[in-house]
This record gives sequence, C-alpha cells and structure tokens, in this order.
Amino acid sequence: MMAPATKLFNGSHFQVKEFILMGLPGIHSWQHWLSLPLAVLYLSSISANLLIFITIWKEPKLHHPMYQFLSVLSVVDMGLATTIMPKILAIFWFDAKAISLPECFAQIYAIHCFVGMESGIFLCMAFDRYVAICHPLRYPTIVTASSVFKVTIFMILRNGLIVIPVPVLAAQRDYCSSNEIDHCLCSNLGVTSLSCDDRRLNSICQMVGAFLILGGDLTLIVFSYALIFSSVLKLNSAEAASKALSTCSSHLILILFFYTVIVVIFVTHLAEKKYPLIPVLFNVLHNIIPPALNPIVYAFRTQDLRLGFQKLLLPGKKEK
Repeated sequence: MMAPATKLFNGSHFQVKEFILMGLPGIHSWQHWLSLPLAVLYLSSISANLLIFITIWKEPKLHHPMYQFLSVLSVVDMGLATTIMPKILAIFWFDAKAISLPECFAQIYAIHCFVGMESGIFLCMAFDRYVAICHPLRYPTIVTASSVFKVTIFMILRNGLIVIPVPVLAAQRDYCSSNEIDHCLCSNLGVTSLSCDDRRLNSICQMVGAFLILGGDLTLIVFSYALIFSSVLKLNSAEAASKALSTCSSHLILILFFYTVIVVIFVTHLAEKKYPLIPVLFNVLHNIIPPALNPIVYAFRTQDLRLGFQKLLLPGKKEK
C-alpha cells in the first residue's frame, strides 16, 4: 500500500499533499483491460464532436440557432470528456495514480461546471424547439444569433459561478489520514469522504447546487415539452404533427439518457458500501458516453447535418 504523502499541519497532525486514485474498486488487478474501450469512446467523442463543430461552422445552411446550440454542446462534450479521460488512461496504462490537491479540486470544479453546462444547453435547445413549434411566426425574431450568444454566455457564467463553493469547501477540509481514493477521478463525495473533519456543509452545497442547476433545468425542459406536445396534439394534420415531433426526437433521446443516468448514479450511491464498483463505473460512463453518443444521435437523425458531413469529407461528391 502506498503511504500517504503528508506535511505537518498546525503543529499537531499531518495534512496529505496528494491523493492516490486507485481506479475502479474491486477490479484493480485487471482494470487496465477497460482502457481500450474507454480510449475508443474518448477518441470517437473528440473526433465526432470536432467534426460536428467544424461542419456547422463551415456550412452556411447550418448557421441556424438549433445547430449553433448543437455546436456549443459539442464543445462542452469535448471539455467534459477531456476533463477525466486523459487521467483515467494514465492510471490504467502508466499507473500514474497520484494527483495533487489543486489538480484534484480543479477536476471537481471542471466536472460540475461541464455537467451543468450540458444540462443548460439541453434547456436552451428545448426552448428553441418550443418557440419553433408553438410560435413559428415569431421564431426568427425571438431566437436569433445574438440571443444564442447571450444565453451561452449566461450559461457559462451561471455554471461557472454556482459550482465554485463545491471545490472551495472541499479544499478547506482537513485531510490528515488516508489519501487513497477508490475511484479513477476526483468526485466531490469520494474526496471529502477522506477528510478528518465534518463534510456535511460540502455535501449540502453539492445537493443544493445540483437541485438548482439540474433540477431547475429538468423542470423547465419538462414544462417546455408539455407545451410542445399540447400544441402538436392540436394540429389537424397527422403529417404536420409527425414532422414537428421528428425535429425534437434527437433532443429527447439525449435528454432522457442524460438525466436517467444521473438518477441511476444517485440511486446506486445509496448502495455504495455493498457494491462500490457500480456507482464509480456509472460516474465514469456518464462523463464519457454522452459526449460519444450525442454526435451519433444527431448525425443519424438530422439530414442537414449528414449533408454537411458529406460536403466537408467528400467535397467532390454532389448532393442528391
């Protein structure tokens, strides 16, 4: 067992100088075999999201708010995946388990910030679809390039500021004994569980932040789609209703997956002592699967985007 790196603290006991990320609990001896699928997921998420971003940026036909929000989501997905995957792969491949306290708290901040941003962009996309379907004549004046820019800046500031207390409170805890975290990333609860003092304020702060950001966004998303479905049901044409709902299908698939996994993570944390691997594994997958899944869903279900890919990757081929 690796001895904790410590320094003298307040002249009476010791404060650890770094944490040791042990990896996936219960399977340390063969967890490196998981590095290949995780690396494939990471590379595919980065390349696919980069492709979406470049395609939307270069194709004039895609310079619409719906696709602009999608390009922002692609940047957020790349940031979320990059926050955790390089360190996880370093642990699996090079046994680089040590992480300094500032790096660990910075990772906690980045994870919370990017997850909140993803939730916020989903809310923006739900509002975009609500205006497009329920108020189509007013859509060009309500949802503009300027409004997309402003709401993106607002989401950056909202998530960047609200989550600050979580890593700040975690950094103020007294880590005076074990420095081994049975995880492959710095989760707030996993880190603060090693503290020698009371961590309840930190846990309450995380719960309040999650309720305000994720809970608030989900409530508004559900409300938006309730109005959308109500409007669609009033349409006399079945074809028009189907077309309206098809523009929301990709978004709905991603929202259901994103928030369902969050609920599963919360529930499995209740059984963490009995099955420690499950919440840790879900935590890792929640930060890498959505970035890899989002581009696939939109690429398969959005014809304009597929045509944009074709023009970018096969410039000599004519559109059908």
